[in-house]
Amino acid sequence: MSEPKNLDVIMQLIMHGGDAKGNAIEAIEAAKTGDFELAHERMQDAEKALVEAHHAQTGLLTQEASGDAVELSLLMVHGQDHLMTSIAFKDLAKEIVEIYERLEK
Repeated sequence: MSEPKNLDVIMQLIMHGGDAKGNAIEAIEAAKTGDFELAHERMQDAEKALVEAHHAQTGLLTQEASGDAVELSLLMVHGQDHLMTSIAFKDLAKEIVEIYERLEK
């Protein structure tokens, strides 16, 4: 079995998506203990990681749009799934942090 053509991009999706999700989890944990400054820092870190993942994804979209088909593999599907799950998790974490902040007031 050969290595997918865009393995480096796929790994960036997985890596940065995982970083974003991990930072969002840390933001929730910080908010739970009342450390809202840390929670907001971690949310910013999550957003930065997602920006990096989006850069990788944009490269694939540009490649496809220019007529150079992107090879579909299970790893590609996993990378895209990882990214989309991380985006949803980050959005939910933002709401949870805001709820903890309201409860603190």
